[in-house]
Amino acid sequence: MNTAIAEVGTANHSVLSHDRWVAERKKLLAREKELTHLRDEIARERRALPWERVGKNYVFDTPEGRRSLADLFEGRRQLLVQHFMFGPGWEQGCPSCSWAADNIDGNVVHLNARDVTLVLVSRAPLGQIEAFKKRMGWRFKWVSSYGNDFNYDYHVSFTKEEMAKGEVYYNFGPNGFPSEEAPGVSVFCKDAAGGVFHTYSSYARGGEPLLGGYYFLDLVPKGRDEAALPFTMAWVRHHDRYGQR
Repeated sequence: MNTAIAEVGTANHSVLSHDRWVAERKKLLAREKELTHLRDEIARERRALPWERVGKNYVFDTPEGRRSLADLFEGRRQLLVQHFMFGPGWEQGCPSCSWAADNIDGNVVHLNARDVTLVLVSRAPLGQIEAFKKRMGWRFKWVSSYGNDFNYDYHVSFTKEEMAKGEVYYNFGPNGFPSEEAPGVSVFCKDAAGGVFHTYSSYARGGEPLLGGYYFLDLVPKGRDEAALPFTMAWVRHHDRYGQR
């Protein structure tokens, strides 16, 4: 697989005195502040979205036994679900989803402190999940939706018939997708009476904030450096597979 890395140097970059560099940096800072304020505004609009009641009684396979969607909250009021691409019979989970998962363990305690439970959901059977999770050294909660419609209802798994048509319902519309499993993030809230509500879902690049490493790459001169690759993220490996062919 092509994972070429571009060269970088001063040939295509201006080199300025310190004072002129600071002046240019301040121009960019103004744009960055615009983005920050826009991101805050969109976050407020996201929180203001109407909710929909979850009508189905989804039951998941977990290391502790069978658990409902309501059980996954673990006593908190907010549930954040990462839809992790890992299907029945797959040898291993999606490398890109795995990169996102590498950021989770250290954040769980902080999210719990803010009344948020985070759980990963995949359609692979629990035995597959547990084996891969052990290989990767992860500790977070990861459950299987193999025996229910959860993945299909939240449009991150597709039937053979959908795949045969070459068009699936993904990211809130008809799209082509190369796999029967897709990534996403869904959010749920539980009210005082125990009712569960779906408040938000995001797909495709909407889940990019989970990839903390991309933020760092966006700061460096080469950026993400993916233009010469056959597809974005073609360079990504499981964290125990870099250096292997």
